[in-house]
Formats: sequence, C-alpha cells, structure tokens
Amino acid sequence: MNPKFIMANGNLVRVLIHTDVTKYLYFKAVDGSFVFNKGKVHKVPSNDMEALKSPLMGIFEKRRARKFFIYVQDYDEKDPKTHDGMDLTRVTTKELIAKFGLDDNTIDFIGHSLALHRDERYLHEPALETVKRMKLYAESLARFQGGSPYIYPLYGLGELPQGFARLSAVYGGTYMLNKPECKVEFDEEGKVVGVTSEGETAKCKKVVCDPSYLPSKVRKVGKVARAICIMSHPIPNTNDSPSVQVILPQKQLGRKSDMYLFCCSYSHNVAPKGKFIAFVSTEAETDQPAIELKPGIDLLGPVDEIFFDMYDRFEPVNEPSLDNCFISTSYDATTHFESTVVDVLNMYTMITGKVLDLSVDLSAASAAEE
Repeated sequence: MNPKFIMANGNLVRVLIHTDVTKYLYFKAVDGSFVFNKGKVHKVPSNDMEALKSPLMGIFEKRRARKFFIYVQDYDEKDPKTHDGMDLTRVTTKELIAKFGLDDNTIDFIGHSLALHRDERYLHEPALETVKRMKLYAESLARFQGGSPYIYPLYGLGELPQGFARLSAVYGGTYMLNKPECKVEFDEEGKVVGVTSEGETAKCKKVVCDPSYLPSKVRKVGKVARAICIMSHPIPNTNDSPSVQVILPQKQLGRKSDMYLFCCSYSHNVAPKGKFIAFVSTEAETDQPAIELKPGIDLLGPVDEIFFDMYDRFEPVNEPSLDNCFISTSYDATTHFESTVVDVLNMYTMITGKVLDLSVDLSAASAAEE
C-alpha cells in the first residue's frame, strides 16, 4: 500500500478522536509541503501573507492571489455577507477564479497543491468544494504551526491498525492475524455466512474487506505506479525537511493526473538515523513505471536503492444489501488520507444505517507531539 500523510484537521483525525484511538498513538507534524512548478520545487503558499512572499508569482499576480486567499479565509457558508454575491453551489471553480483574474499557473498550484484535486475536473464543478478544501488545508496548517498541514504517526502507519486492535480488545473483539487463504462462504441465497481459513470457519452475518478477498465482486478502475527509494539525504530544495510532500501537478508534466512524492525518515522513527524513505506515485498511464515516474525520481538526488511496483485499483460492484459484503475501494496514488476516509465513512453508513457525527473537539488530539 502507498503510505499517506494525515490532514491535521481532516476527517481521519476526527475519526481517531471520536473512537478514542488517539490514546494509543503519537503524531508528529510533517515538515514541509511543496509543489513542482516550471521545473523547480517551491513551498506551497497557504495564506495571504505567504502568497505575497512566494516566488511562484509575479508582483501583480501576488496581489490578485492575496485577494482570493482573503476571500477564501473569510468565506462562511452560513453568512451570505461573506459570499460577495456568489452562490458557490452553482458558480464553478473556473468562474470563481476568473473573478479574481488569476493566471493558469496560479490556478494550477491552488487546485492541486492546496485544494489537493487530482485532475482538472474540479474547474467545471461547483466552487464550494474547492473553497472547503482550501480552508481545510489552512486550518490543518494552523493546528501545529508547522511547515505543512500534515501529521504522521511515530513508528509509521502500522500504529493505526495496532491502535484499533487494542481498542477492539477492550470491547471484546478477537483478532486472528496472518490467516492464510481466507475464503468467504455464502448460503444458497448468496448471503455471507462466514470466512474459512485452515479448515476453521468463523461464522458471521457481515463481512468487511478489501477487494483482494472477493475478486468476483469488484472491477478494475485503474492502476498505481510507484517507486520506493531509500536515500541518505533529504529531498533537495525542501529546506532539508526530514518529512515532506511534493506534488507534481499533471499539467506541469503533460499527464492526465498528478504525481506525488512522499518522504519520511528517522524523524518519525520509520528509518535508521540518516536514512530517508521516499515514495513516488501516480495513477499509471503506461506499463513502464521507471519511465513514467522519472520526473519525480529526478527530484530526489542520489538514491541508494530503488524498487518499482505497480498495483491495480478496484472498486466494489456488489449490492451489500443482498450479500452483506462491504468492500472498500483500493488505495489511490494520493499522499493523504482524505479520499480513503470518505470511502470508510460511506461504508460505516451502509453497515450501520447511521451517519457518523464527526463534530468533535479537535483540541482533544493534544496527544500529538510538536
């Protein structure tokens, strides 16, 4: 799976606080968030002040961008006075941006590195979603006053399932790990009745799984290409950040979707001192990951070891109300968890019939370390 950072003010943090898993986890802010533009790596400007300092824009464009950032910062869905006469549920992102006169270059980094859209479709969709995503980025950045809006668990993402396993045990859950060849069993009506492994069947009324367990109930929707790189230095031009994300917007590379660089190191206790692990990933457009990922790999500087990998992405095509199988979609190429959490929350609603209320007090996440 592709490792991902966690949006500090995003839905995954809300889920972790809501479920109380935070007491088993320690987070640390991720040092930097950068964007690739015209062959160079730049820090992502995230508010009106940073927009004025950013080398991504000329002096007049900076003023226009600053006005747009202030509009987004002040925008309140419930207060029409902040809407400037525009209904963002109807006005497209392209129309909203045109009002501020921003050029294509600025639109590119706002759409891809702040609003974290993966392709250009957002331009023709209602602007409200983009404004909300930009606000989430700014709020997440403000939470730890770090150089990025992301956090990551100390000792890596394996801590997340471990935290849930501990909590599950408190409520009487049983974990059977590393069971080989799990076969899902059905009755004559096609409803799930259990899971068999090593001659034992665990009976159940519902199964929640990823696509690999039920290949006949999913369809392929894409493919992710990635490179896993071990290095002895941070990614160049990222202020020597021990942990960092760099987004390469698709337009800059002449591609259909973005490319992502994820890097972390000993600072999050996931590598020995002095070692850095970088992942370069993208939605594959060919069967040649080494060639396709070259623009991202070229930004890494000298690499000690490199491994290439491709995996198919699937989504469920079954009807859970008929077979009681709840299947997640595969991980995408993005380097943050927001798209994954939406999928999980939808599954929760399908399984329980309830919508999870995530209006939690985020100050409760003070288990995070600066």
